Amino acid sequence: MPRQSFAFVAADTDEARAASDRLRQRYQTVPPEEADVIVALGGDGFMLETLHRFLNRGVPIYGMNCGTVGFLMNGYDEEGLPERLRKAAEVTLFPLAMVARTVEDKLHEALAINEVSLLRETRQAAKIRILVDSVARLPELICDGVLVATPAGSTAYNLSAHGPILPLGSGVLALTPISAFRPRRWRGAILPHDAEVVFEVLDYLKRPVSAVADSTEVRDVVEVRVREDRSVKLKLLFDPEHNLEERILKEQFLP
Repeated sequence: MPRQSFAFVAADTDEARAASDRLRQRYQTVPPEEADVIVALGGDGFMLETLHRFLNRGVPIYGMNCGTVGFLMNGYDEEGLPERLRKAAEVTLFPLAMVARTVEDKLHEALAINEVSLLRETRQAAKIRILVDSVARLPELICDGVLVATPAGSTAYNLSAHGPILPLGSGVLALTPISAFRPRRWRGAILPHDAEVVFEVLDYLKRPVSAVADSTEVRDVVEVRVREDRSVKLKLLFDPEHNLEERILKEQFLP
């Protein structure tokens, strides 16, 4: 199916804004609300913002790197953009749905494309019980935090916390501790994509914990439920020679 109309959205940086100005002068565009494809100019953080912003539209997002790492982005090139969009390969991602309950017994819902992470709020380590599909798999984890990552997000915070890199389409999620103190030897787990993970915060008044779904933070949580939401489909476009599956594979062999 040919991709006809496209729109540019740019991060709030000098480099991205300048790129947007040049590209708008060169190519005919439509408003983002009417486009068949959204072209995001920025880095990985801006790509996540763009995916969240146009979540309900269901249109594919094609990123061009005007940031630093650019793992989710294609290379920046102003030449032949319509042809690149026509040839681009589409990758479908499924986000994580987070439901967090606070000490005030309020529920907060958010979607995460990369990961849902729990983090201690004070100098004291958090104490967290972990349940998988209603079974208490870890009665007490003493740690700085813990996270659940999607395959697309497994090369982000999850990798920094020494979690596994997950291939796209592997049908699994990464459950990774952040600076675990007890049990000291626990390094996390790989879970089926349809597993429901529940984090119960122990001693939450003395050891408060926040929950973060990508950029959405909920403070002072007592329970966090995380599951993959297959009713929501996110579409990314990649140049054939720089597809996301190849990038994730290459990441596993970097020194």
